[in-house]
Amino acid sequence: MTRGQLRRRLALEWWHYLAATLAPLFVLNMAFGSGLKAGVLSMPLFIAGLASMFVSLPLFSAYKRALIATEQALNGPEEHDAWMALARTRRLAMLGAALPAWIAAIAVFAGLEAIPLILLALASVVVLCLYRIPAQLS
Repeated sequence: MTRGQLRRRLALEWWHYLAATLAPLFVLNMAFGSGLKAGVLSMPLFIAGLASMFVSLPLFSAYKRALIATEQALNGPEEHDAWMALARTRRLAMLGAALPAWIAAIAVFAGLEAIPLILLALASVVVLCLYRIPAQLS
């Protein structure tokens, strides 16, 4: 695969992860969100969703190291392997970035209000934006 093909594949994968991150929240909120009243677990689940952002810290560090290794391997014999390592590291990191939105999807059943749900979804989107492939790797 050429570098352009790998970049396009990784860009498309990012959009798939964005959809997989937000779809459960939207579907569950549309199906079950309107009739539920705020329960005892709504605030602890919101706090757990916010705390789950800290899972991304070591994952982002690993992603950053993989980015640097890929940049150093450009135009070299190990470039393809560096891209594959970057893709593996990035997949795991994007799963960690999806945690706040997935916890928000679970919190729908506890009756979490719309504003905290939106905040958790936006937190996941912002962290996912960190995992876009920078233009310097073209």
